[in-house]
Amino acid sequence: MLYIGSHVSFTNKDQLVGSVEEANSYGANTFMFYTGAPQNTNRSKIDKDITKEAFSLMKKYGINASKVIVHAPYIINLANNKEEEKYEFSKRFLKEEISRCHELNIHYLVLHPGSHVGLGEEVAITNITNALNEILNNSYDVIVLLETMAGKGTEVGRTIDEVKSIIDKIDHKDKIGICLDTCHLNDAGYDVSNFDSILDEIDSKIGLSYVKCVHVNDSKNPIDSHKDRHANIGFGTIGFDNLIKIIYNSRLDNIPKILETPYIGEYAPYKEEIDMIKNKKFNSHIFDEKLEK
Repeated sequence: MLYIGSHVSFTNKDQLVGSVEEANSYGANTFMFYTGAPQNTNRSKIDKDITKEAFSLMKKYGINASKVIVHAPYIINLANNKEEEKYEFSKRFLKEEISRCHELNIHYLVLHPGSHVGLGEEVAITNITNALNEILNNSYDVIVLLETMAGKGTEVGRTIDEVKSIIDKIDHKDKIGICLDTCHLNDAGYDVSNFDSILDEIDSKIGLSYVKCVHVNDSKNPIDSHKDRHANIGFGTIGFDNLIKIIYNSRLDNIPKILETPYIGEYAPYKEEIDMIKNKKFNSHIFDEKLEK
């Protein structure tokens, strides 16, 4: 089955109910959200009554709660332990985000592996795995999904081998997984027009069962650019047909596909993009009216 959705907001007032309503307005049957601003530590207390109402709404709207994704904030960096205080902060904050996922009854948390900022990949991978082995030693039913990265700056996780190196050293294998990002893979140097070859490599080196989410983004950049600039579906260098093949690849069936494409001005494009994906038909003029404003 196709599970398609997008990033949605999560506000202090409406919390998960607002997220569900927004996702439904786009015609989505899954979604992804941050539990607070991704750039800071401000977090509101989870309201159990709102969460209960949100799960009732998901059932009403045909949104599969088991496919909903939380994204960890950008400020977490487990790769860098140059400053012990910042490293400990990252670990502590990730533990808190996992606890919030548990409170919200969400089972998947996407995490950027981090940036080594000069320490080198080997040290960074050790830092990441040491942190995750400490963090994942918990009783929560939450799986941390390592996102494949574009290789911008000193990002870790730009290759399947780097992701494998992390997963190999994780003690709680049942609490770790992978989130593939089509833009990141393209910008990291992978030919996403032959996505089965990427899945073959993941399957042989790690295991395809670890893939639990796919971020579906076109790219503003050529392959191997290491820039990480998302484009709207069909309006980038990857192209609509290639993305449709990825979304409907039978090996990724039942895995949630999440759009993180850019707004057009202040307009969220997700309803139109989800419609194009469901119809498997690209409309190059779909945003003309929005672009003119």
